[in-house]
Amino acid sequence: MKLYSEITKSIALQGFSEEQIESFGTLYKAWNSQKEKSLDWSKVKSPEEGEVERYDQLKEVSDKKAKELLSKLVVARLNGGLGTSMGCVGPKSAIEVRGGLSFLDLIVTQINKLNERYGTDVPLVLMNSFNTEQDTQKIIQKYEGEVTLRTFTQHEFPRLRRDSLLPMSRKRYGGLISYPPGHGDFFTSFEKSGILDLALAEGKEYLFLANADNLGASVDLRLLGLLADSGCPYLMEVTPKTRADVKGGTLIKTEEDGLQLLEIAQVPGEYVEEFKSVKKFRIFNTNNIWINLKALKEKLLTGLELEVIVNKKTVDHVPVIQLETAIGGAISAFEGAKAVNVPRSRFLPVKKTDDLLLVQSNLFVLNDGVLVKNPERQFSGLPMVRLGPYFQNYEDYQKRFETIPDMLELDLLTVVGDVTFGKHITLRGNVILVCEQGSLALPDGAVLENKVLTGSIKMGEL
Repeated sequence: MKLYSEITKSIALQGFSEEQIESFGTLYKAWNSQKEKSLDWSKVKSPEEGEVERYDQLKEVSDKKAKELLSKLVVARLNGGLGTSMGCVGPKSAIEVRGGLSFLDLIVTQINKLNERYGTDVPLVLMNSFNTEQDTQKIIQKYEGEVTLRTFTQHEFPRLRRDSLLPMSRKRYGGLISYPPGHGDFFTSFEKSGILDLALAEGKEYLFLANADNLGASVDLRLLGLLADSGCPYLMEVTPKTRADVKGGTLIKTEEDGLQLLEIAQVPGEYVEEFKSVKKFRIFNTNNIWINLKALKEKLLTGLELEVIVNKKTVDHVPVIQLETAIGGAISAFEGAKAVNVPRSRFLPVKKTDDLLLVQSNLFVLNDGVLVKNPERQFSGLPMVRLGPYFQNYEDYQKRFETIPDMLELDLLTVVGDVTFGKHITLRGNVILVCEQGSLALPDGAVLENKVLTGSIKMGEL
């Protein structure tokens, strides 16, 4: 433990608090103890059909029971991410995604509508990171009086250099030396904030937790009913994997253990392609989690150890590791935990402008803050959208669409190059635009159906 002693001395000198040092120490020791464990890939398999609950077999919930269950519910969102993947500054949840409303606006609207309908007071809890805390506190002032809203900040831990496993120097690298240690940190940070004990004192029994950028993650009464009726301590929502989800964490089962979460960072290099296989691993974790609060409190008192994920990064040309945990990893820590195979509509994340175009289009309609599939869409899945570099920055993306196209009958859209879209454009079937020379401005009212155009595109080709 000589190295650990050096690490603690170093981070103490660099301004980390005693509580941060203690919590990081717990994570570091868990990593060391887990190093000896190895995954026998030959024994890894996807859960059998009967080992995962089916959403379509869950019971409907009466209004009377719904009110009773909602009076015991807390909704929490993971709000630690920045909008850097779309070239934005500040919390990702503040980005406008639909009708001038941000992720946070839609989340608050959802909860308000529930409370209005059932006469309840479902509170909203946000777990911020040190990256989002300050800006979030300013943003949420506008919700005062609308919803009971509480926040806390997850831990801030030191990155470790890969060569020495010692922390980076704050004097040289400033704020780059630290990171938020994954959403698995929710459990201990939630407890240490005092909000868990407050919720229990208020008679709350259940928690629904999801990513702030998942527009499909609304309160579902059938899932809440399953959590309550079954006495299940922990419930994970999974959904069928598609080609777009091959890197997502999946549920596995071995002969010795029950259900476990396996993230791509935990997979030995020679098995990564097999991990991505849709045939072997048919479902993945949506990160929509339902938890019994009393069971969580008891588990935290006795010790909740999650699988430590080593995330390798390069920061300012320095190879580092970040020790992280995933909230889905807790499925193996709770005896009697369950997974439910839910409709794809409950997983609607917005990671890039490609996703943003889908949720802003007429493929969806907004219902009480919840995005639902437009019933006029005749195909079951969503189109595949791939936008080139000209569209990846949020501000650039906004300038390139005068209005969002009609995409109800679209199967695939690929746009590469300097292309702009006018008003009231309709896209159908497979549309591929690769503008290699010059620029292309699609005129108002254009209808593109099964068009594949490359090179120097002329208007007459449309």
